[in-house]
Amino acid sequence: MRYWASVSALLLTGWVLGVAAQQLGSQTAGARRANELTLAAVRPGRDSVKKVRSIYGEPAGGKTGDSQFSWEVNCRHEALHVSTDASGTIEEIRAELHQNMTTTDCDAQLRSPWRTGRNLALGDASSKVVRLYGEPDSRSPSTKDGQRLELLYYAFDWAGSDVPQVMEVLCTVEHDGKPGRVIEITLAASSL
Repeated sequence: MRYWASVSALLLTGWVLGVAAQQLGSQTAGARRANELTLAAVRPGRDSVKKVRSIYGEPAGGKTGDSQFSWEVNCRHEALHVSTDASGTIEEIRAELHQNMTTTDCDAQLRSPWRTGRNLALGDASSKVVRLYGEPDSRSPSTKDGQRLELLYYAFDWAGSDVPQVMEVLCTVEHDGKPGRVIEITLAASSL
């Protein structure tokens, strides 16, 4: 009888460990398939430019009736660009760092106001992108203003048609032991 109790305890322990490993594996797989819904507190495909105006004020570029709008944080060299459809619903939102913007005084410690729902912001290490969203669907070399960059592309079509479908993150390339940094994030309701 004692033998069967030991065997039962061993089988129960194995089962518990197997369930725990399976749960851990599914959590890890879930992390690899994380999608994104918002950028700058705005949800492409759902929100309108009116919402962006209510959060960030009047745009630096774009007028009522236009389909392209821009906001800037000069002291951080950052810009937010929004493209809308004819009804004013946001199709694409893009946050980017610019080196050619006029500098004014501001708190150097201020973090970017334009971040994703999972808290990815301009200037973050490129390794944070992979930590938050998993490996991208594709990685490719890119350039902007003569600078060597890396483009991380995420397609969220697996998450359903009611969520933004594409996210692109442009990062500087790791150089001399310095990590790559996020310099542009684009979130779109439909394919770019």
